[in-house]
Amino acid sequence: MWTMDELVERVREALAAEYSGAPNGRVRDVPDRRAIRWYTTIGLVDRPLGMRGRTALYGPRHLQQLVAIKRRQAEGRSLAEIQADFARLTPEGLADASRIPAHLLATGDPPGAGPDRAERPRFWADRPATGTPAAAPDGTEATPAETEAIPAETGAARVPAAPVHGVTLGGGAILLLPRPVSGTDRAAIAEAAAPLLRLLESRGLIDGRTP
Repeated sequence: MWTMDELVERVREALAAEYSGAPNGRVRDVPDRRAIRWYTTIGLVDRPLGMRGRTALYGPRHLQQLVAIKRRQAEGRSLAEIQADFARLTPEGLADASRIPAHLLATGDPPGAGPDRAERPRFWADRPATGTPAAAPDGTEATPAETEAIPAETGAARVPAAPVHGVTLGGGAILLLPRPVSGTDRAAIAEAAAPLLRLLESRGLIDGRTP
């Protein structure tokens, strides 16, 4: 298994040979740590396999998901379209979509090595997010997603998932809301968020780039 930095490097290697970059200039050619966390939040990428100390660990399926996302973005597909595709994608279909060389999928873990906790359920695959994405104030997408509380103890009852709607404010800041927003809502949010974004930028908490 790999750390997030190791995962990102493998994504870079897998894409280097043939990936031409997404047509939308707002989309990074290779996802960074923040983008991967966002993809996990909206269900495009599985949660980490587990933790080793305080370090999250990832495996071949995460690599396939990230590479498949970037290949689809290079074809001009939105995150909402990719999200819908992934809800129906089989393991074989994911392998075909990612087209990753076998040597990059090898984890190299010694026998018996593993994370501190078992892999969590793929909640998003059982209940894919629905809804039509709306444009956020800076022109990016407001993508519906689902969240759920994971029980602290094995065997505890799972809390039902509830949909949330992400509105990208700019600079990587994301506002999560329990209900969809209208065009009027988005304009009001953009106006109200401007002072906050200036404060975050002045403190170096956002960098002016959107994943």
